[in-house]
This record gives sequence, structure tokens and C-alpha cells, in this order.
Amino acid sequence: MEKIIGIGEYTITNGAEDRIKTFALASCIAVTAYSPSRRVAGMIHIALPSPTGSDSVLKPAYYAITGIPLLINKLCNEYGCLKGELKIQMFGGANSISDHDMFHIGKRNIETVANVLSGMNLCIYNAEVGGKVSRTIEFDVATGNVNIFTQPISI
Repeated sequence: MEKIIGIGEYTITNGAEDRIKTFALASCIAVTAYSPSRRVAGMIHIALPSPTGSDSVLKPAYYAITGIPLLINKLCNEYGCLKGELKIQMFGGANSISDHDMFHIGKRNIETVANVLSGMNLCIYNAEVGGKVSRTIEFDVATGNVNIFTQPISI
């Protein structure tokens, strides 16, 4: 079954026939985590590095600093995964096509996600980030493979 996640959402599944998909990652980041021995997969679609107010309580998956721990803790506590066995990948974090982008959300997302993962003693197995492309990714639970579809970001 295809499971679609939107911005600020996540899912975890151990259904061998499942595929997790998210669309149009530009400055957003998708983090995938996979346990090869348990065949459990999780994905989160992060919009921003950190909240500015109380939004982290209402939408924890929207932010890197709250969403990644949420995903990893559920994988470990509810699905029996061990942190050391997880293959972590990240995708997205595109640069703005505007020369006047003062927020640099893509770059800040990449840095924050990497720092949160490092702080949790998790290594990034693979990353396809940055650039000026939008990425749609599809994560196959049976194999742990991620298919990436790209297209240029346009105004």
C-alpha cells in the first residue's frame, strides 16, 4: 500500500508491501530510517529547523529538533528497533532560486537535521541534499531502497 506523507507528517510501517512517499521536497527535508533486520521503515517530512513558539507541541513533526527524536523514539520503543541498526538517509534542503533569499531555509534545515542526528549518535548513511531541484521520494519497505524523482525548481 502506498502511504503518502505531507509537510509536517511522519509514518512508520513494517508492512512488506508498503511504500512511503512524499512529494516536492524543496527546502524541506525528508529523513528516512530503516531497520534491515526488522524490515521497519519510517519517514518524516520536515519543514523548518525549529519552532518559534508553542507549535512544536501541536506539530512536532514539522520541525527538525522535535520531529527526528519523535520518529526515532517510536521506531525504537514501539517497533523494537535498535538505534545502531538504523540506516538513516536525508533528502531535500534545496537552495532558493532567488538571489535575495535571506532565510536560507534549505541550508539551515540540512545543518539542523545533521546536528540532531549527530546528537542522537546516529550516522547519515546517505544524503541527497541541496542544489536547486525539487525531490519526490518513494521508500520501499521490503528492500529499504529509496527512489528519487527530481525536477528543477522554477519561479
